[in-house]
Amino acid sequence: MQDEIKDLNNKPLSIKQYLVVGSMLFALFFGAGNLIFPIHLGQLAGANWIPAAAGFLISGVILPLLSVLAISITRSKGVFDIAKPLGTGFAIIFLVMVHATLGPLFATPRTASVNFTVGIKPFIPDQYVQLAMIIFTGIFFIATFLLAYKTTSILDSLGKILNPLFLALLFIAFLLAFLHPMGNAASQSISSTYQHASFFNGFLEGYNTMDALAGLAFGVAVVSAVNVLGKTNPKSNANATAKAGFISESLVGIIYIVLIWIGATSLNLFKISNDNGGTTFNQFMGHYLGSTGHALLATLMTLTCITTAVGLASAFAQDFHQHFPKFSYHQWLGLNCIISFVVANAGLNLIVTWSTPVLMLLYPFAITLILLSIFSPLFKRNKIVYITTIIFITIPAFFDMLVSMPPMISNLTVIQSLIKIEQGILPFANIKMDWILPGIVGAIIGLIIYKYKK
Repeated sequence: MQDEIKDLNNKPLSIKQYLVVGSMLFALFFGAGNLIFPIHLGQLAGANWIPAAAGFLISGVILPLLSVLAISITRSKGVFDIAKPLGTGFAIIFLVMVHATLGPLFATPRTASVNFTVGIKPFIPDQYVQLAMIIFTGIFFIATFLLAYKTTSILDSLGKILNPLFLALLFIAFLLAFLHPMGNAASQSISSTYQHASFFNGFLEGYNTMDALAGLAFGVAVVSAVNVLGKTNPKSNANATAKAGFISESLVGIIYIVLIWIGATSLNLFKISNDNGGTTFNQFMGHYLGSTGHALLATLMTLTCITTAVGLASAFAQDFHQHFPKFSYHQWLGLNCIISFVVANAGLNLIVTWSTPVLMLLYPFAITLILLSIFSPLFKRNKIVYITTIIFITIPAFFDMLVSMPPMISNLTVIQSLIKIEQGILPFANIKMDWILPGIVGAIIGLIIYKYKK
């Protein structure tokens, strides 16, 4: 009641306050990895770039915003609280998997590997690339550790300066791309996987941004900022967060659309890249801005990537220290940076290859928990609704992970036999969306049980 009175006594947020929260959301969701996946999607989709972009925007823009709203509505403090209705054990496992994915296994090393691939590698002779990567990533993660050891306002201030500069450089390249397009996107060839179901393939490609997971892990910072501004009850907080989110996510969405379009038009000049989009983005920047653009891009990307890495590493260390206090914050931080250094040197392609099956497993759980949290006021976060829904999506999500494994695993006879059985039973299995219908059935069953017991 006191929260509601406080909200009533406070004026609506000003435009400046919405912009401040919106900038926080943008910083939370947009990193170097967000540049390479949409442009690669554009190359894969070719003439079908529009439906592919629509799918990508749902998983890469709308879902991350919903994840922050889920934190706000349930008054959660992070991943653990979002999953807690399923029990402490499940919540711990989910927290470990999400932070390991955002931390030392994939997202944190990706900040260094994307940075090296796009910004540094073009200046290095081929015979010295591996050595240069070891040196660069070593310096990168030493800097990350030192900056995250005791975070200061200097890093935040640096981010406020660097992000606008980085976006300004990107805007110049976008403007040149519009004024002198590389080709006609509508006439470009379409890869075999995007001949059909371009929308769903674009949706799945959006998983690679990991932004929905980031929203669950770090969204509490945004919610707390809105809380400080006077929006203290879940409804008003969610409304304010949604409005601020619309500002930031609109900008993210525009950047994604332009990058996807550029990826499609690039096929007129460049071959489709066999990697993750780093090569294509590098070619695009070089085409319009030349070596000067490359040098400026490398500098800005290095600095902005370090700020992202520091945020990911410190969040990992804080949460792990909270739930596993046997090790200190600094010990968890050091372990994160060491593992990230090793994984980063495995190469960007390998990181993406192994992150894909993990994301195919994690995202159905994350999406389900996000939606259940948003609609939780209807059933008071009743445990049975959560349990029945999660039970029904677990097996399909597990099979989607198996299908997405590297060929050396997914092509095993046993795995292939299991996949064929599963695809023969569940609809949408061929597009790796077979968890949706079981999830709906599980939620309905849970709601019926909840209403009956009530």
